[in-house]
Formats: sequence, structure tokens, C-alpha cells
Amino acid sequence: MSIGLEQQLWASADILRGKMDASEYKNYLLGLIFYKYLSDSQLREVYEQENGKIEHFPIRSEQYKTFMEWYGEDSEELEEIIHLQTGYFIKPEQLFYTYRQKADRYEFNLTDLQAGFNDLERQGEQFKGLFADIDLNSTKLGSNAQQRNVTITEVLRALDEIDLFAHDGDVIGDAYEYLIGQFASTAGKKAGEFYTPQSVSHIMSEITAIGQENRAPFHIYDPTMGSGSLMLNIRRYLNNSNQVHYHGQELNTTTFNLARMNLILHGVDKGRMNLNNGDTLDADWPTEEPHQFDSVVMNPPYSAKWSAADKFLSDQRFERFGKLAPKSKADFAFLLHGFYHLKDTGTMGIVLPHGVLFRGAAEGKIRQALLEMGAIDVVIGLPANIFYGTSIPTTVIILKKNRSARDVLFIDASNEFDKQKNQNLLTQENIRKIITVYKERQSVDKYSFLASFEEIKENDFNLNIPRYVDTFEEEEPVDLVSVNTDIINVNEEVTQQEKELLSLIEDFSASEDNQDLMDSMRRLLRGGVNE
Repeated sequence: MSIGLEQQLWASADILRGKMDASEYKNYLLGLIFYKYLSDSQLREVYEQENGKIEHFPIRSEQYKTFMEWYGEDSEELEEIIHLQTGYFIKPEQLFYTYRQKADRYEFNLTDLQAGFNDLERQGEQFKGLFADIDLNSTKLGSNAQQRNVTITEVLRALDEIDLFAHDGDVIGDAYEYLIGQFASTAGKKAGEFYTPQSVSHIMSEITAIGQENRAPFHIYDPTMGSGSLMLNIRRYLNNSNQVHYHGQELNTTTFNLARMNLILHGVDKGRMNLNNGDTLDADWPTEEPHQFDSVVMNPPYSAKWSAADKFLSDQRFERFGKLAPKSKADFAFLLHGFYHLKDTGTMGIVLPHGVLFRGAAEGKIRQALLEMGAIDVVIGLPANIFYGTSIPTTVIILKKNRSARDVLFIDASNEFDKQKNQNLLTQENIRKIITVYKERQSVDKYSFLASFEEIKENDFNLNIPRYVDTFEEEEPVDLVSVNTDIINVNEEVTQQEKELLSLIEDFSASEDNQDLMDSMRRLLRGGVNE
């Protein structure tokens, strides 16, 4: 993440901190960053329409000047061209740049910003309701309209200092990760459910793309999509990134809107965006074509509760397994949902707690069925404390359909990480080792093991990683001869020192005041000296 983004997010959050908790003010910050990105992107698009493709843009005031000159000559033509290119058009008085200028002149008014939000939301289904969580009339921003105006004015100024186009990465995702990382204690334990660290996302995306790099169109599905970053990462590993179609579902409406923002920021047009705000387990989605996908990626809430009602025994997602995930732990319900929506030629990656590897009862039966059909391809143990909101160690399970073998590769990457102040971090070296071992599918001493189906069956279908990967480091045997020699040498040296000290004491003249002390020291030293 660029330092500029971090610094200005901190400055912006500092304005709102104390007025509301992080789970609330992140909505304001992320929503305003999104609006700024669209606004500044429009200025750049107009400049390129006028001057042709360029590598380096002039300062924003020059871009704005070009915009206003064209707008003054033919506003209808400009609006039609820009809307065709970007899918939206922001009026000059509603540009983020205009709001910033007004803020500097103390002329900014919250009603202008609200009008900008409203007009953008009316410009297509993909924008509808995106700013519903930004309440500009909230008393938390200030007890009266003037105070609220001052608060948002200060936030606008801070955020406008960010050069979003100089940031190399996922702006919304990185901003979200930074806010959760810095303020997790106030954002609440659940905050981390919505964001998958880039390192884990990297592993899952690259693995699920292997062998499908040239597929076009490519359909990816995330039934618990959070901010959408896990889906977006797949583009890095495909040769036709502009032909990726994104299918995602999210229960939390605020986070659903965040994912929509994220995909729009990454240039995903509405024709390649199929998103749903709903409960993944309660009702199957999607049911229309396409309903099976080249890649399925998931980071569901760990050990969540669900109904596990009898009706699900006849649900196509679960019926072939004859058992349902327990009410108190929906982990396998999420896994089976994703697996059902995987193409026969596709690859699935899911992050879950280690309990799914060894818990018994219904979960044990489901795990056994998956292993018997050869569905579980790889089990990767990750380090503890790499997810925001939870310190528990997690595992990435890779699944496939129609495998010719039923062996399972175990990778124990739990001990290889970079320890940071608050979180553990998988480095690029750590990630590359995981990917390389996955591709080579080989046993590596104290790191990976390729277990046959017979070995797994002998272990009662228990997939607990330590059963297969022995990471125990034996201590070097103690050289008792050397230790004894050292003890003898030390004792001889102590004896010699005691003799020398006794000799010195004998040379002292005893007086009436120190006679008792001298006698006691002689007795002590003579007891340790062989005379």
C-alpha cells in the first residue's frame, strides 16, 4: 500500500474517531474514496477524449479546465460520450474536485454532496443504493447542520490529498484492510470476516487458475464475497482478464455495496457483474445459467450457526451426502454449496478453521464422502494470526471434480511467516514455496506429504495435518563425555581458586573484631579444599 493512502486514511479517520466506531466511519471513508475515484476518473477520461491517450496527466486543475471548456461548448455531447465510455456522468458542480474547492473557500454544503450521491445512484442498477450507509444527517457527525458540515469538510480535504491513480493495488480492498487492521479493536471481532488478506487471496487465486489460464470467458464465483477482493485477484493469473465474469453473493448489505464499488473501480462493466445481496445457505443462488463456475473461492464466516433444517436433506447442494453440517458449525454447508457450483473442469479454494479436518459425527461422514469421490485435492495449513479479527490458525482446502486419483497433498506452511507487530504475514517467498510444492505435488521433509487414499482411510479419514506432515525437530543428542569433562574442569578450577583465597586469608592479621569472621571463612574454604 502506498504511504499516501495510509497517511490520509489515518488523518481522515482521526477526524471521525471519537464520534463513531470504526465499523461506521469506514463506510463514510470508503464511500467518499469511491466517489472521488469516479469523479477524478471522469476528468481524466475527458482529457484523453480531447487530447488522445497520454502517459502522464497534467495537474487536476488543468483537467478540470479542459472539462469545463468542452462542457460550456456542448454539455449534451460531452455527457453522452462520457456516459458511453464510463457508464456514468458527474455534473461539474458535483465533482469531488468542485467540492474540495468549495471546502477551501468555506462554501461547501452537505446538501450538495447528498445531491451528488443521489444523482449517481440514479444512473443505473449498478449504482443503486451504493451510498445508503452514508448518513450525512447523522448526529454523530455533529449535533447540528453546521457542525456536520465542518466534519465532512475536513474529511473531504484529507481524502482529496490521496492520489488514487498512483496507488499500485486494490484501492478499496487495501483501504478496507488498512482500516480494519488499525482499528480492529473498535471495529469488532466480526470485521475480519469480510476481508481476506492479500497473501491468502494470492494463493487461492493462483492455484484455482492453474490449467485454466487461457479459458475465455472465465467465470468465478464467491458465495461469501465480502469486499470482492478475493474474486478480483484471479485476473492476475489469466491471459484474458477482460473476459472474466464475476458472480458473488453477500449477506451484509453494507459489505455487498462495498463489493459493488470495488468491482466498478476495477473496470468491471455491468455485463460481467452478477451480484446478489442474500443468505448463501438459506436459499441456493444462482439457480439460472450459469450456475457452475470455472473457479469458486470462499472465505466464509468460521463455524457460523445455520438452521440445518430437514428440508436441506433434499436440497441439491447437500442431498448426495446424506448428512448436514451441524447447526452450530456451518463450515461444511458453505463448502458443499461452493462445491455444488463448481464445474467438472474447475478448481475450488476455501478457507476454514482446522476443525473441519478432524471433527467427527456428521462432519466426519461428509469428509469421508468427499475423500471417497476424490474431491479433496490439497490441504494447506496456514500460520495463526494472519486474519484480522481472529488469531486462530486456518486451512485452505482445494477441491476438484472428476479427479483420476484420490490422494491428498498436505502442506504445512504454519511455521513459515514474517512476524509483524499485530499480525503474522506470509511473504512472497512463503507464497512461492506453497505454489511450487502444490504444482510439483511432492513430499518435502517437514513441509509437505502426498498421502495415498489407503493411508487416509487407515487414519479413519482424519485429515489433521500433523498426522501426515511431521514437523518435529529433534534436538541434537547430548555429548555426555564432553559435559562430564567440562564439569571436571570447572571443579578443578573452583578448587584452585579456593586454595588461593584461603592462602590470602591466612596472611591477614586477625583482630578481636574480625576473628569470628576469619575463622568461619577458613572452615568454609577448607571444607571445599582437599588438604
